[in-house]
Amino acid sequence: MPRTTFFSQIDWVLAICVVPIIAAGLITMKSFGVEEGLGVFGKQLIWVVVGFGIFFIFSKIDFRFLKRTDVVVTLFAFFCGLLLLLFILGHTAKGAQSWFDFGGFSFQPSDMMKIVVIIILAKYFSRRHVEIAHMKHIFISALYAFIPFTLVFLQPDFGSAIIILFIWFGMALISGISRKHLIVVCMLGLVAFGSLWLFVFQPYQKARILNFVHPLRDIRGTGYNAYQSVIAVGSGEFLGKGIGHGTQSHLQFLPEYETDFIFAAFAEEWGFLGAILLLIFYAVLLWRVLDTALHGSSNFEILFGVGFAIFIMSHILINIGMNIGLMPVTGITLPFMSYGGSHLVAEFMALGILSSMRSYSRAVHRDDLRHEFVGY
Repeated sequence: MPRTTFFSQIDWVLAICVVPIIAAGLITMKSFGVEEGLGVFGKQLIWVVVGFGIFFIFSKIDFRFLKRTDVVVTLFAFFCGLLLLLFILGHTAKGAQSWFDFGGFSFQPSDMMKIVVIIILAKYFSRRHVEIAHMKHIFISALYAFIPFTLVFLQPDFGSAIIILFIWFGMALISGISRKHLIVVCMLGLVAFGSLWLFVFQPYQKARILNFVHPLRDIRGTGYNAYQSVIAVGSGEFLGKGIGHGTQSHLQFLPEYETDFIFAAFAEEWGFLGAILLLIFYAVLLWRVLDTALHGSSNFEILFGVGFAIFIMSHILINIGMNIGLMPVTGITLPFMSYGGSHLVAEFMALGILSSMRSYSRAVHRDDLRHEFVGY
C-alpha cells in the first residue's frame, strides 16, 4: 500500500486556486504604504497563514459526521445562540452590532453562520430530494434560513442577511423546486419586502436602495461611497495606473478600500485587464468547487459544494456590483481578497471541508448522478 502522509489527501488544486486572489488583495493593501504597527497588510497576512493552516487541518478530517441530524442541529443552534448573544455583548462598528471584540481581534459570527446554513440545507435537501416538489419542504427549509436571516438583519447587517437568503434560494432551486412554487416564493418575497420597507427598514437602508435605482441622487451623502468607487474603477482604464498610484484610494476619496471597495482600489491600479484576470481566477476557483461537488459521494456532498459555490458567486456579484454602481452598498466582502479574519476563516473552513469530501468521493457517471440527485 502507498504510504500516506499528512499532505497526501489535500486537494492542492483547490488550495492553489485561491492563491492569485489572495495575492491580489495583499498587493493592493501593501501598496497603501506602511501604517503604525502591522497595518492591514500585516494583519491580513497573518490571517491568510491561519486560514491555510485551518484548510490543511480540515482537509484531514472525515466530515461525514455532518450527515448526522444531532450534529447539524447542535451546530445550527450554537451559532444562532451566538447571533442572539451579539445583542447583549456585541461590539457596534459602522452602525451594526455584528462583532465580538476580544481586544486584539474581533469575530463576526454571521460569516460562520453562512457556512452553517449551507450545511443544514445540504442535510435537509439531501434526504428529501425526491419529495422537494411538496410545498411543505420549501417552507421548512426556508425556516432554517429565516431564523439566521432575521437575527443577522436585526444587527443590522443587511448584506450578510441577503447572502443567507441567496444561499437558501439557490440551493432550493438546485434541489428541484417547481416553477409554480418558485412563483409563489417570489410573490411572498415581494410581500415580505414591502412589509420590511414600511415597518422595518431604517432610513439609511432605504436610502441605499433608492441609490440603487438612481446612484447619483445624493453623491455627497449616501451615494458618496458608490460614486467614488465608480470613479476609481473608471480611472483605471485598460492597464491601470500602476501599483501604488491609485489616486482615489491613496488620497482617501475612496472609503473602505481594504474591505468593501477593494475591487475598486485594485481596478484603479490594475485596470480593466487586471479586473478581467481577477474574474478568471474566480472562475477557476468556482470550477474546482463545482467539480468537487459533482464528484461527491452522496447528495449531501453535492449540495454542500453547490451551496458554497452559490456563497462565492453571491459575494462576488454583490461586491463587484456595488463597486461599479450596479448594486446598493451593503458591506459585502470579496471572497479571499477583502481584509478581515472572520470571513477568511469561514471560507478556508469551507474549502477544507470540500477538500476532505473530495478525498473520499467516488466517480459518478453523469446519468447516474442525474438519477441519484434529482430522483428520476
